[in-house]
Amino acid sequence: MPNILDTTPPVTAGATPLPASVDEMFAPEHITIIEARKGLQFFDWKELVAYRDLFRFLIWRQIKVRYAQSAIGIGWAVIQPLFSMVLFTIIFGRLANIDSDGAPYALFSLAALLPWTYFSNAITDGVSSLVSEANMLRKIYFPRLLLPLSAVVAKLVDFGIAAVMMVLLMSYYQHLPGPEILVTPLLIALMVVTASGISIWLTTLAVQYRDVKHAMTFLVQLGMYASPVVYPTSMIPEQYRLYYALNPMVGVIEGFRSAILGSQPIPWDLLAVGTVSATAVLLTGLVFFRSKEKIFADVA
Repeated sequence: MPNILDTTPPVTAGATPLPASVDEMFAPEHITIIEARKGLQFFDWKELVAYRDLFRFLIWRQIKVRYAQSAIGIGWAVIQPLFSMVLFTIIFGRLANIDSDGAPYALFSLAALLPWTYFSNAITDGVSSLVSEANMLRKIYFPRLLLPLSAVVAKLVDFGIAAVMMVLLMSYYQHLPGPEILVTPLLIALMVVTASGISIWLTTLAVQYRDVKHAMTFLVQLGMYASPVVYPTSMIPEQYRLYYALNPMVGVIEGFRSAILGSQPIPWDLLAVGTVSATAVLLTGLVFFRSKEKIFADVA
């Protein structure tokens, strides 16, 4: 005999049982739990791949914002290295008579300004990437590493536009590159790795210490004179050459000059030291970034 106090409806064979409560009725089928990672980690490849569409969107937004409502547009990618080249040619090439390894000083300086302009702009935008997106950091979860990396990758568009100006100047001087030009993709890769590593380090510091952002103008100017932009590495004493190459941009700049001008052999020793240095900066930067990632939303 059924219990008259039991209000549970009978379950027919083969039927789906009804939920016991409202919470169970609206409970999600899949639950994603986001928690802090433990141990030494550089980055999560699977997570970056999963957010690749967001990465492409961030790159496109960086490019669009730079040229939005701009009268000159992409001309800014040409004006900065062009004006610097003219100024350096007059001051260092004509007045100071700096050695240019036998090449016209205009070509000599522009071959260096091509990677340096990319590098300086990439780290400047990369440093401010987390602070400028503070509202996004507080509202949604996504791999924070995408912000500085998208700033670095987006600047390759400006680099490509400035490279066209380099081709036009080489045509004006009737200078054809040799087979050394095939090394250019390796130089670009090292340039991007260097910019990424330094951007990751500095943007992590900039979240907590806003002095980093204010000091960027000084740091970029100091870095330019610490790199062979206006002078050749032949002016550096031989015993300090490899120590000087610990700055990865030394090998990149001299490599571009050798690949484009062909006046000197490819500096493989400088590139080897610079590659080790750039890789170390990138890996340690990733570890530092991951160790501080959990506090970005709170202090940004």
